[in-house]
Amino acid sequence: MLLQVEELEEKLLDQTQEVERLRSELGATDLEKQLELLLVENERLKQELKSCRSSELKLDAAAENCSCSRCPHSQARQRERRLAELEKELLEKSSRVEDLQQQLEETTRQLEETTRQLDEARRRQLENQQNLSLRLQECEEQLARQAATPRVQFVTQTVEVESADTQKVLAEMQLKNGALQEQLTVQRQLLRELETQLHESQRTCTQLRTQILVYEGEMERAQGQLEAEMQNLEEEKNRVIEEAFIRAESEMKAVHENLAGVRMNLLSLQPALRTLTCDYNCLKRQVQDFPFMLDKAITEAKQEICQVISEVSNANQELLRKYKREMNLRKKCHNELVRLKGNIRVFCRVRPVSQEEQDSADAKTMLSFDSDDDAILYLSNKGKIMTFELDKVFPPQATQEEVFQEVQSLITSCIDGFNVCIFAYGQTGSGKTYTMEGVADDPGINQRALRLLFSEVTEKAPDWDYKISVSMVEIYNETLRNLLGENPTDKLDIKMNPDGSGQLYVPGLTEITVQSPEDINRVFELGHMNRATACTNLNEHSSRSHALLIITVSGFNVATGNRTQGKLNLVDLAGSERIGKSGAEGSRLREAQCINKSLSALGDVINALRGKHSHVPFRNSRLTYLLQDSLSGDSKTLMMVQVSPLPANMSESVCSLKFAQRVRSVELSASSSRRHENSSTSSSPTHDSVEVTMSLPF
Repeated sequence: MLLQVEELEEKLLDQTQEVERLRSELGATDLEKQLELLLVENERLKQELKSCRSSELKLDAAAENCSCSRCPHSQARQRERRLAELEKELLEKSSRVEDLQQQLEETTRQLEETTRQLDEARRRQLENQQNLSLRLQECEEQLARQAATPRVQFVTQTVEVESADTQKVLAEMQLKNGALQEQLTVQRQLLRELETQLHESQRTCTQLRTQILVYEGEMERAQGQLEAEMQNLEEEKNRVIEEAFIRAESEMKAVHENLAGVRMNLLSLQPALRTLTCDYNCLKRQVQDFPFMLDKAITEAKQEICQVISEVSNANQELLRKYKREMNLRKKCHNELVRLKGNIRVFCRVRPVSQEEQDSADAKTMLSFDSDDDAILYLSNKGKIMTFELDKVFPPQATQEEVFQEVQSLITSCIDGFNVCIFAYGQTGSGKTYTMEGVADDPGINQRALRLLFSEVTEKAPDWDYKISVSMVEIYNETLRNLLGENPTDKLDIKMNPDGSGQLYVPGLTEITVQSPEDINRVFELGHMNRATACTNLNEHSSRSHALLIITVSGFNVATGNRTQGKLNLVDLAGSERIGKSGAEGSRLREAQCINKSLSALGDVINALRGKHSHVPFRNSRLTYLLQDSLSGDSKTLMMVQVSPLPANMSESVCSLKFAQRVRSVELSASSSRRHENSSTSSSPTHDSVEVTMSLPF
């Protein structure tokens, strides 16, 4: 038992010594010394870097003072970049030292924690030792008491007495020994853990010392490079300063030489200065006299300008008088030219054959032209050649522009205050609508006429102020329809103007003032949308009504105060084919009857005008009644007869051309004694008094 206690005491002593040894070995004095050395070295390097920068600034100042182009700025910039790189490297090493310092602090904290644990283990070991000492003392006292007790006489009994007490004590000591063995096992395990942590800390310290040695070597190398750079910079600085001093001396010498030359020039310029002084005094006297000379020159210039203005004014008055005379002469000549050509002029236009018609069997052209005379048209009908003489014949290849060039002189007459009428006549599908309206890319007479009027009005704008208004009327089944109104189905009537002028007018007819081609396009779109069309055997989109574009041009002469008003009627007549050929039925038949009636009335008016009858039946039709002011008096009329060259349409073409020849022989008169029909069977015809006409009276 005593041996076991002694062994425990020896083990506790050995553990205490081992703890003291570990504690002494784990001291951080070397690491702290290395850290302090690194910090001192870092501060020294910073100081050297600051001194390098100050030297660099001095070198920059010396380089600025140097004016020679041979200064080694590139080398200085390279050294500056090298210093920046060294500074960056130093900063990286400083950050690495800081990281090492943090790792060292962490290791120190771990060592402190290990020391604290060792102290705690030592304290527990001391407590256990004290407890063991107390128990040992108790055992010794108990043994002493047992020794003082008298021995039993018989060995057997003594052994039995000693055996009972000893067993009891031994059991207790064994229990205590087991507890101490468990505590010793725990202490050994804790000691092994502390030894493991100690080994880890020693290995970490070894790695840190190795890294510190590496960084110290790198810092020594960087320090050596910095010292070499500093030495090179110092030498370069001295060399640059010496060169700058030499250049400054040479420049100073040159300045002195230039100064001597300037002094010589000043001595030579003194006579010239005296001459300039004299000239300056003369100019000063002239400047003092300049206001008087300027006033005199301005007065003379004003007199000359006034004289020139007076002469120009007289010349302008003479030019204005000549201009007015020439304008009147031009107007008279223009009217005489139109009159000599015939007040009712007749043009013929032959439409081209379409691709579908060329592919068909009936594609032979029955019309031919005279190469020497563009007013002759030949037509082959039933084996006979018929000759028609008109004012102008347009072949199929004629363009819209060529057609308009022939009629534009007639259109400009409305600007001078005349009534002008241009109407397209012919069977359905002969090209009437194309000639009058055209297409978007190639417009017809309607749009070109308005553009021409705009151009003429613009040219006369300084002296004349014109207003152009447009109306569109449709005569459908002998009923007037306002194509530009809000309700095109409203019926209109033709009446005499109550102002006593004898002119006709249509109450409620919409008139739109146009000022640009865009306005014209909007007006035409609205009128076309409201016009009535239908399908017949001759044309899929046959116009079933007469369309009238009425253009009124009102002018005012700003200089003379004269006023003019002319009217241009552009008429797209409905198809003139016979009812049997058109194949119309039902409502289409009634439309055809009304169309033929109005065209027959137009023929009657033409015959009356041709025969110079005292009575002209204008009121027999809405069409002729509305065109009365354009078919009589000093009005100017042009008929564009449209024909088809196909054999299937020869009969209709012959009728159209014969009617055109009769119209061409009509001579309108400006005599005011001619009596027009102002009273007939009714004040105005209506669609209820329709007379069925099967064919035109040709």
